Amino acid sequence: MTPARTALPSRFRRSRVLIVGCGDVGLRAARLLRPRCRVLALTSSAARVAELRAQGLTPLLGNLDEARTLARLAGLAPRVLHLAPPPSQGRHDPRTARLLQALARRGHGAGRWRALVYGSTSGVYGDAQGAWLDETRAPAPQTERGHRRVDAEQRVRRWGGTILRIPGIYALDRVGGDPRERVRKGTPVLAAADDVFTNHIHADDLARACVLALWRGLPGRVLHVCDDSVLRMGDHFDLVADRCGLPRPPRLSRAEAAAVLSPVQMSFLSESRRLRNARMKAELGLALRYPTVSEGLASLP
Repeated sequence: MTPARTALPSRFRRSRVLIVGCGDVGLRAARLLRPRCRVLALTSSAARVAELRAQGLTPLLGNLDEARTLARLAGLAPRVLHLAPPPSQGRHDPRTARLLQALARRGHGAGRWRALVYGSTSGVYGDAQGAWLDETRAPAPQTERGHRRVDAEQRVRRWGGTILRIPGIYALDRVGGDPRERVRKGTPVLAAADDVFTNHIHADDLARACVLALWRGLPGRVLHVCDDSVLRMGDHFDLVADRCGLPRPPRLSRAEAAAVLSPVQMSFLSESRRLRNARMKAELGLALRYPTVSEGLASLP
């Protein structure tokens, strides 16, 4: 008689996912993944190891700026969510290059590879003068920041990864992404005649899109991950101000704004576009919990 097979322990049955760049969105995605996956998180900070472990993740120390620290990544997880930003200078992203080189060791790309999802930015399009864009639009970056992302995208697509082009991320509990903070500071926006169209996604919806893309994303595919809002930037911050009982931000002409805002801030006021998200909904099957910014602000006290 053939002996009955013993079931494998659950830790061997569960799929493994590696998150590279486990900041706010990475942690939100990890919380969604944990019930069915073992989640590994790459961090360059020893101080974060205890924090990540306390959230049920398996921390791995490694620095995308030091190739030798990434040697152990190959073969650890068949699905990788890459949310780490590129360096702050230059037109190339050596961090993504080092990550892919590390993952390629020991034949990781042949047979064991299943999914690589990269969080890019809609800034790769540059200024479209308010036009509606779908994913067939060719990138035309106008800043070094945009060029770095295009470089990373090209590397990931050659690997058959999925690209998520992401606009402004917000959430009321997101450090650095709570739209009320800018309004409280009184940071000016452009006058209506000079204003630009801007696009948004709630951090929780973005995390859900990241998780779905790990299983449903198509190789080499680009997806816009944005909500259904159609807002100019000034109208967006007027809405935030009205919802939380704050004064609306001052409106300045483009010339007046250039005199008081930093070049980086002005770069965001120099690009106008509207993103279509039909491909995201059709291919990922994502139903937005916050389809507009108005609904995303609904939980304001």
